[in-house]
Amino acid sequence: MLTLVLGGAASGKSEYAESLVLKTALPRYYLATMQVWDAECAARVAKHRKMRARKQFTTVECPLRLEQVQLPARGTALLEDLGNLTANELYSPGGAGKHAARAVLAGVEAVASQCENLVLVSNEVFSGGADYAGDTDQYLLALARVNNALAARADNVCRVVCGIPVYYKGGAPV
Repeated sequence: MLTLVLGGAASGKSEYAESLVLKTALPRYYLATMQVWDAECAARVAKHRKMRARKQFTTVECPLRLEQVQLPARGTALLEDLGNLTANELYSPGGAGKHAARAVLAGVEAVASQCENLVLVSNEVFSGGADYAGDTDQYLLALARVNNALAARADNVCRVVCGIPVYYKGGAPV
């Protein structure tokens, strides 16, 4: 089962996605996509790892090359988030560059084949109607390609607004 949870900044999408995963049986994996650039990032990652461990998540760090992730057993995985992963693939020296969307989609398929359930969190793009140029436009277009392809593939597609989930495809799993 593949569920895509979309929303704007601070919409409650991550909290909602996590609540879906917490209803599932163990094992639970948290696929973390944040790149650690400095001591502040490292401290934030350590804090989040502890919080997730209390919720019985096994954290798998995957800021790049999601297709290389090997989960130890079938279960439920939460990927947080596609926006970070796409940016990492697009801009990091070891990333896929202009093939970022293709790399992210291949990675999602590789992980999905190892899971009973995969819950993906992503940011809404282009809902603000602004016209962007350069790197920002390149990133938003890549993330839009990822979101659109995964929405077509997903069993469930949900948008969270002000903490309220609205399903556009399927329904609340579990």
